[in-house]
Amino acid sequence: MEINMEVRREGSYFDGGLLQLIGWTILGALITILTLGICYPWALCMVYGWKINHTVVEGRRLKFTGKAIGLFGLWIKIFLLTIITFGIYGFWAGIALEKWKVKNTVFQ
Repeated sequence: MEINMEVRREGSYFDGGLLQLIGWTILGALITILTLGICYPWALCMVYGWKINHTVVEGRRLKFTGKAIGLFGLWIKIFLLTIITFGIYGFWAGIALEKWKVKNTVFQ
């Protein structure tokens, strides 16, 4: 009897819905407004987590493992470097955020 060890690939897709995205985005905005921006990293982690956790790549679901405290530390670093460089580091802020997001994404 032969055992097939090939991994089954089911394709890539996103299974989140529009109403869910709107809900998570509104909740994140409310949290950010009510805390005067202090909980913005937490709100971003909620939305990032929802998007990434609803993504399947070649049959394997992604999982977001990032924590708000880690993102908060990154935000402080970006803020300080942007001030020190008179705004120049701000151009790299999006890249730093994307790197953090990918670093905290794994296959489930």
